[in-house]
Amino acid sequence: MLDINYIRDNKDALKKAIANKQFDPTLVDKLVGVDNERRKLIQEVEELRRQGNANIADIKGKPSDEQIANGKEIKQKIQETEPRLTEVEKQYLELMFQIPNPSADDVPVGKDESGNVEIKTWGNIPKFDYPILPHEELAEGLDLLDNKRAVRIAGSRAFFTKNDLVLLEYGLLMYALKMMIGEGYTPMTVPWMVNDEAMLGTGYFPWGMEDHYKTQDGQSLIGTAEVSLTAFYKDEILNENDLPVKMVGISPCYRREIGSYGKDTKGIFRVHQFNKVEQVVYTVADEVETRKMHDQMLDHTEKLLQALGLPYHVLLMCTGDMGAGQRRKYDVEVWFPSQNAYRETHSDSYFNDFQSRRLNIRYRAKDGTQKFVYTLNNTVVATPRILGAILENYQQADGSVKVPEILVPFVGKGVIKHV
Repeated sequence: MLDINYIRDNKDALKKAIANKQFDPTLVDKLVGVDNERRKLIQEVEELRRQGNANIADIKGKPSDEQIANGKEIKQKIQETEPRLTEVEKQYLELMFQIPNPSADDVPVGKDESGNVEIKTWGNIPKFDYPILPHEELAEGLDLLDNKRAVRIAGSRAFFTKNDLVLLEYGLLMYALKMMIGEGYTPMTVPWMVNDEAMLGTGYFPWGMEDHYKTQDGQSLIGTAEVSLTAFYKDEILNENDLPVKMVGISPCYRREIGSYGKDTKGIFRVHQFNKVEQVVYTVADEVETRKMHDQMLDHTEKLLQALGLPYHVLLMCTGDMGAGQRRKYDVEVWFPSQNAYRETHSDSYFNDFQSRRLNIRYRAKDGTQKFVYTLNNTVVATPRILGAILENYQQADGSVKVPEILVPFVGKGVIKHV
């Protein structure tokens, strides 16, 4: 959510920024119109209450017939005006929740992923002198994966992982969690089902409502621990000395994958449920400091991928390939040999006060003022997608797969072979 004063004072620039993000810029005009009506009605109600107070201020003993008549007339007007104000305030809040966050000045302008800019690469693309197998074939051949039975039981994009792949997955999640604890992050498990306030507060609603599963009690299954962690201090006031607050959550995640029909249907790349270790940070209300933290959080991701020995590149996302709330975003994509392409495995974003205004998370600054915290989040690791990259990059000529050195203690062997 943006400051309404900022919206009024920067209407034209904001409309351009919203259009660059491929959202509807006319929402700004609608909001400003409703806000004007809201402020007018607020003034009317306040004036009527002032008149009502003045009408009875000098009463000593029994009120006069004129005072009684005036009182009834004022009361009637208030009863007519307040419901209009209530309805307009509802419209105002709904529109405020629909206004996207403008991108930072250095974000490239583009309509879609073709406008993203590569800013960094790491690692050597592996060379194979034998046929490259996709991860699903490797995993099935090593009795590590069963999609067919899973689909029969749970429908499309379902999967069973088995045997050493289970150890590989949970070893990787634990390694990532411990790594972040070493970086000063507080480890947390999180609620997997949350109320709409948390989804609205983090900016996943109203835009992403179709892509989230709902329970019969009206709660939503999270698509990332970011939702629960970012909302952790909802309606609370911290102290500046408490910042930065650094949290790392581990959780299952659920996404309907609306709009991805026919895409990445094989293997374990695009699935409805997955596990993730997620980092979330609150910082002071200073974009310079936030950008430093944004890069630092990217460093954590790179540290993990480099420890795994997986080639990757980093993209600065363009305006049209960002979410509504993100002010600046990096995507990290890991090399998948069978596709001869980098594919997304991590996203690193900052929001300034867009989420904290919606969630009402503030801090008491050293000068005594109250400010909204700035929020950031980034993937540490998400499985099973990254497991596919490991299988493909570490495959051997005989169909076996080497285990990345850092995960050997968890799997208990250096090579996963045919049984």
